[in-house]
Amino acid sequence: MDLASLRTFVAVADTGSVTAAAQRLRIAQPSLSRQLRRFERELGLALFDRMERRLVLSAAGHRFLPIARDLVTRAELAREAAASLREGALSTVVISTPGTTLTDVIAPFLATWGPGDPVAQVFQELPSEIYGSLARGADLAVGTDPPPAHLAHIAVATLPVWAYVTAADPWAGRSSVSLAELVGRNLLVLGPPQHARTALDRALARARLAMDHVIEFGTPEVAQAVAAAGRGVAVLSDDPRFDLVPVGIDLMPGALAIDLYAAWPANHHAAATIRALADRLRAFSRQRYGITAPDSSASPTETAPAQS
Repeated sequence: MDLASLRTFVAVADTGSVTAAAQRLRIAQPSLSRQLRRFERELGLALFDRMERRLVLSAAGHRFLPIARDLVTRAELAREAAASLREGALSTVVISTPGTTLTDVIAPFLATWGPGDPVAQVFQELPSEIYGSLARGADLAVGTDPPPAHLAHIAVATLPVWAYVTAADPWAGRSSVSLAELVGRNLLVLGPPQHARTALDRALARARLAMDHVIEFGTPEVAQAVAAAGRGVAVLSDDPRFDLVPVGIDLMPGALAIDLYAAWPANHHAAATIRALADRLRAFSRQRYGITAPDSSASPTETAPAQS
């Protein structure tokens, strides 16, 4: 059953005339008549009753017409979708990201999108699963580790990891504290898979320091709530809550921070559109947080696999 025969049947049914159907489809009338008869033989059905020079839908034709019309409509939609894909259009974009990044970066960024932007679907992933999600249907992955070399990517931002204290805390009037000072406090941190915790663990390992008093939490909101109750210092990359005061954490050199990257499949049909969204995310992050992308000397700001 070919699409041309279905179109012929629908056209004849709509116009009630082989001549009118031939004019609509812009084919010769004898060719259309032969095609229609061949289609009826293939189906083993008489789709029309021939009454003098008129064609009237038979009972079988009446029942088959909605099916044929649906198939023709679906074929047209498929053709239009294929054309959009060839042009790099993206009506829906699937974004994967860790929870903190989703709350503090991606969600506020999506609030700036307009009617001309694709519809966003965002899924929270563990940091270790971010880039693997691109092989499972995600279009854009935003993570804190440098992406694998086979992915196209840009560096989006460097986000500070803060020591959050109450306004009454002795550290509240300081701009930063050292790692050595930090480990002497009761620390409220997330579990090891989370990027702020990973950055802290790596910094402590390099400095050969260890946390003496630590409580782990599953969500940054709860960690900040406990800090607001005066039970310790929350070490997080999240935006502040509960009137907590952010204090920087000094390293030698620089400050404790995490890098944020946007990555996508280099061969994605809408790679140019995704790259434009990633560029907008970088500009948004700079404006919102007053920060820059990771140092290009340490990690490339944009890479893509070499073309063979």
